[in-house]
Amino acid sequence: MIDVLVENPVLLLFVTLGIGYLVGRINIGGFSLGISAVLFVGLAIGALDTDLILPDFVYLFGLIVFVYTVGLSAGPGFLASFRRAGAQDNALVAAVIIISVVVVLGGARVLGLSGPLAAGVFTGSLTNTPALAAVLQYETDTSTPEDIDRNLAEPVAGYSVTYPFGVLGMVLAVYFLRRRRPGGGDIEQTEGMLPEELTAVTAVVTNPRYTGIELSRLMQDTEWRVVFTRHREGAGTDIPDPDTVFHPGDLVTVIGEGEDVEEVVRALGERASVDLALDRTHIDYRRIFVSNDSVAGQRIGSLDLRSRFGAIVTRVRRGDVDRMAHPDTVLELGDRIRVVAPRGRMDSVSAYFGDSFRKLSEIDVAAFSLGIVIGLLVGMIPIPLPGGTVFTLGPAGGPLVVGMVLGALRQTGPITWQLPYNASLTLRQIGAVLFLAGVGIRSGHAFVDTLGGGVGINLFLLGVTVTTLSALLLILGGVFLLKTPTGILSGMVGGMVTQPAVLAFATEQTKDDLPNAGYATVYAVATLSKILFAQAILLALQ
Repeated sequence: MIDVLVENPVLLLFVTLGIGYLVGRINIGGFSLGISAVLFVGLAIGALDTDLILPDFVYLFGLIVFVYTVGLSAGPGFLASFRRAGAQDNALVAAVIIISVVVVLGGARVLGLSGPLAAGVFTGSLTNTPALAAVLQYETDTSTPEDIDRNLAEPVAGYSVTYPFGVLGMVLAVYFLRRRRPGGGDIEQTEGMLPEELTAVTAVVTNPRYTGIELSRLMQDTEWRVVFTRHREGAGTDIPDPDTVFHPGDLVTVIGEGEDVEEVVRALGERASVDLALDRTHIDYRRIFVSNDSVAGQRIGSLDLRSRFGAIVTRVRRGDVDRMAHPDTVLELGDRIRVVAPRGRMDSVSAYFGDSFRKLSEIDVAAFSLGIVIGLLVGMIPIPLPGGTVFTLGPAGGPLVVGMVLGALRQTGPITWQLPYNASLTLRQIGAVLFLAGVGIRSGHAFVDTLGGGVGINLFLLGVTVTTLSALLLILGGVFLLKTPTGILSGMVGGMVTQPAVLAFATEQTKDDLPNAGYATVYAVATLSKILFAQAILLALQ
């Protein structure tokens, strides 16, 4: 079987991916390795024979696709992260990571670890695959042919030994945070961060205070955070516009968060005995996919749907979350919007937005390739450091930084940089598993030799120290310095180590999406800083 795998690298690749995926699904006490199990399976298979290797292209292609798609998805969130004290949150995470670098450097000097081993410990204890990728690429570019296998194996050894506790330690940190500080933090700080639970209610207008006033002025005076989708005066039903005026006895449909809707219904009058949404004779509604490139990246208010189609957008579903549509909401490819429009205009509205699920499964290969080309070129730019040394972002950092910039821009002229949501997730996973399989198989044999030298326990203990200290410092800083709400702080723990498994555990513990807000706030800064500091460790220990 080994001979067959040696002669057939494609077969070797898919055997590793298949077994790794199955191992990653094994769940013990709520902990699983996920796709990172591909790395460990690759190490095990690669250790069987020195001839079991994959072409370098597999690892490099997977690396570039992975980090570029991560950058595209993180870009918009990076800019939004600086709202609601996001700058302070990111400063805290950056400070903790810097302290972790100091601990790794100190521990490496005490234990006599090489730069590649120390960098591997740093990336594994803080569970960051892009940072490991940057280290491996740096070693590939700077190592001699006779040293390259050992220099690639050492970072992988440090990463592999420390990675499991890196995940488990952060999960335990979230667990004890929730037990010691349940519901901590001011409620006011969390307001608006939870996903909106939207509801629709039909009200009958009885309060004369809100009659005879144009809807645009009424919304401005009251600051109601709802959307009016239907209005019935007498026998006819229409879609309200800014000039609509309510009269006693009118029926209106109100959409928004539960408490906001109830407030508006009480102000206008009372709940009606009928539901206007059930009458689709003249006014209809439909869920529509945003697949038109010219619409993606536009604000809903700039589309002027009322004058074009007599329509309005009431909800935007992105991923698994429904949110109320606002005029300044920016649409993205893959969004599923709910549109209310005259029945005869619905097909035109659907064609305008695209509504093609098939198109959302495709990518603009030209734009995707151009973004990666720019990223690779940026990664080649030498960055001078004190002492006359230089370093580059490389094929890991360059595409990541460019991806973040392009993701935040969303669109440049006719070019749409962002990927459809589903396509982005698929590409990200494919890139990650190709990278992990390529690195694991290539480093397997040297990995066993490295650990056989007796350094394994030292790597593990140093990794435990880094993981524990970083979790403790982040939690203490969040609780006592920033007064961060517990749910958001739990997400920040996952974001600091850029670990979806920790985020999933935090979300399960809090029973809400506050951890997602904390995770998105610090994810980009944590990823980029670890890529840079991992290479700095290599330079410092040369």
